[in-house]
Amino acid sequence: MSIRSDFKSFLDVCGELFRFSLRFFRHGFQPPYEFSEFLKQCYVIGYKSLPLIGLTAFIMGIVLTMQLQPSMADYGVESQLPAIVAIAIVREVGPVITALIFAGKIGSSIGAELGSMKVTEQIDAMEVSGTNPFRYLVVTRVLACTFMLPVLVMLGDAISLYGAYLGVNIHTNTSFNLFWTQVFDNLVFGDVVPAFIKSFFFGFAVGIIGCYKGYNSSKGTEGVGRSANSAVVVSSVMIFIIDLLAVQVTNIFGY
Repeated sequence: MSIRSDFKSFLDVCGELFRFSLRFFRHGFQPPYEFSEFLKQCYVIGYKSLPLIGLTAFIMGIVLTMQLQPSMADYGVESQLPAIVAIAIVREVGPVITALIFAGKIGSSIGAELGSMKVTEQIDAMEVSGTNPFRYLVVTRVLACTFMLPVLVMLGDAISLYGAYLGVNIHTNTSFNLFWTQVFDNLVFGDVVPAFIKSFFFGFAVGIIGCYKGYNSSKGTEGVGRSANSAVVVSSVMIFIIDLLAVQVTNIFGY
């Protein structure tokens, strides 16, 4: 009985999240547009997340290179280390790790912010004053997440590859030009574009789940904490699910 009730609750949440997403598409493309708030959220969500994501990407590039170097040296293919690291970062490691860091920082922030506004009845006050709180609070944040995460992924990949360059030179002496020549000679369309496209879906998932959890928060300050926590957990799981589906789609098209 408990399993049935848990499964029913899971389906109820999925249905509510789907309706919430449909509501976003209904309000997101109808005027008036909250363009100034959208730009503000792009600054908060994108620019202010760059230091954390950049630091994580830099360390990730160095660590990945240092981990692969001994194994590749044993097989006598150490010269291919820049190419292997670049493909791993651009195709999979960079987008997924960046999205997870993004979910931890932005997903929890959105969940807590909207949750606190919900329990203090600020959202109800906006409705009474004639403002559309869904368009002002939810649409702007979801769009900002959707468009800013791909930018952060590109910047994170570049920083991570620079970290990989430093990691390669810990054990060998590879020139800057040679490293980047090997990187770009081995990266193809099927490595870059699918990874870039799926980052839009990662960003949308983080934004819509964080807004859903915060917008439907209840039970006072305890509910705010739960909203922030569940936004991170559900967003992280959804990132892996989207990544799995993206891999299957790219395999079907031969990428």
